[in-house]
Amino acid sequence: MATHFYTASSLDGFIATAEHSLDWLLSQDIDLEGPMAYPGFEKTIGALVMGASTFEWVMRHEEGVWGYTQPTWVLTHRDLALPDGADVRLASGSVAEVHPALVAAAQGKDVWVVGGGDVAGQFADAGLLDEVWVQYAPVTLGSGAPLLPRRLDLELLEFARNGSFLCGRYRVLRR
Repeated sequence: MATHFYTASSLDGFIATAEHSLDWLLSQDIDLEGPMAYPGFEKTIGALVMGASTFEWVMRHEEGVWGYTQPTWVLTHRDLALPDGADVRLASGSVAEVHPALVAAAQGKDVWVVGGGDVAGQFADAGLLDEVWVQYAPVTLGSGAPLLPRRLDLELLEFARNGSFLCGRYRVLRR
């Protein structure tokens, strides 16, 4: 069992524009059956965790339809409308308090920190982030939401080209 941050980034290190748009990402060429692509990764995941902004983006982008079958935790300090019939839970504690429930719900599979570089950084700060997977898109944004607003030492484990993307999988090194 491992906890992964799997995301895409612009070449200059942003995961979304300043306006929270991913239009730059969704127009890129990627082979969903290719190396390090989302469908293969998602099959290894037993539980998800994300910040409120990512949750709200998903709900807007998917027009209120929840596409995940795995239990999901949303880290927030406010009430959010949850999708009907989905296993989505709100949590306001620290990531260290939430992580044991994620691991238990994953039932031997991995945990995915879905979105928000700061949320992934909180897991890293707590010593709970094992791997970072980044699909680098051939675009620069100049500003926006940073990939990981922390210093992390990483070890490259795997890399591949998938369509227009340069994909990397890294182990988080513990200090």
